[in-house]
Amino acid sequence: MRKVIGIGETVLDIIFKNDQPTVAVPGGSVFNCLISLGRAGINASFISETGNDRIGHTIINFLKENGVDSSCVYVYPDSKSPISLAFLNERNDAEYIFYKDHPNDRLEFTFPDIQPEDIVVFGSYYAVNPVIRPQVVGFLDYARQHGAILYYDVNFRASHRNEVMKLTPNILENLEYADIVRGSTEDFEVMFRKNDPDAIYRSQIAFYTKKFICTQGDQPIELRAENGLKKQYPAPPIDKIVSTIGAGDNFNAGFVFGLIKYGITRQTIAEGLTEEQWDHVIDCAQQFSANVCKSFNNSIDKEFGKEMAMSINN
Repeated sequence: MRKVIGIGETVLDIIFKNDQPTVAVPGGSVFNCLISLGRAGINASFISETGNDRIGHTIINFLKENGVDSSCVYVYPDSKSPISLAFLNERNDAEYIFYKDHPNDRLEFTFPDIQPEDIVVFGSYYAVNPVIRPQVVGFLDYARQHGAILYYDVNFRASHRNEVMKLTPNILENLEYADIVRGSTEDFEVMFRKNDPDAIYRSQIAFYTKKFICTQGDQPIELRAENGLKKQYPAPPIDKIVSTIGAGDNFNAGFVFGLIKYGITRQTIAEGLTEEQWDHVIDCAQQFSANVCKSFNNSIDKEFGKEMAMSINN
């Protein structure tokens, strides 16, 4: 069975509503994606680091409980695990404050087994952080040499706006590694001061990869791909949005799930997906994303995960 390997940060999200803490859940952008894939029956492994404390132990146990291999999560013996405070506004969108105590990001791990057609998910600040850049690039090279599909979620937050100039070479290198790129209009506004999907694709993405998904919150998803394929996907209506934390991360999870469910290989991607194939995988992405908005959890609920696991086996 094909595997998904994610590389990214771990964090404990403390979620506030009306300035009062409501719930605390393990999180991290790629982490959330991998938890959902584990719940949906996908063989998943996670590469990261955490502190040697109660939060770190909780995070590792959470991975194991949800069927995600945690053997590549490095535990720093003398540091505290990072936390984030997420403040929900009246639309249940979040504003974040991050606290991190790691004295040195070293990212020590042994490369996991990667086979052709496995999928690697990477993104966020973790994928451009200069301190661990050599290890990240080494892993991306290793994954590509072993025939993996590389999915890059840009996820570049406004809190790093002042670092854009310094990090641009790493961002562009990630685009070059990627087979498929997803980003939000907010990401590209921060990085390139552009928010029009056509302008972003033409000036920043198409040179590196032809497969580009641009999300815009509750506005339609924009797809751009080779042979002039250009399509909009309206956001599905959601009865009651509890929190949008994890919506993008779970879009990624659903998309990757769709690649596996519909047998989309590296060769298929190289030749170009048909419009029908894009429809299928983006439908999976939207289902995962919609599910996570119905609770304070950062990942899909277990019942929905079981339904998805059954769908892939039928």
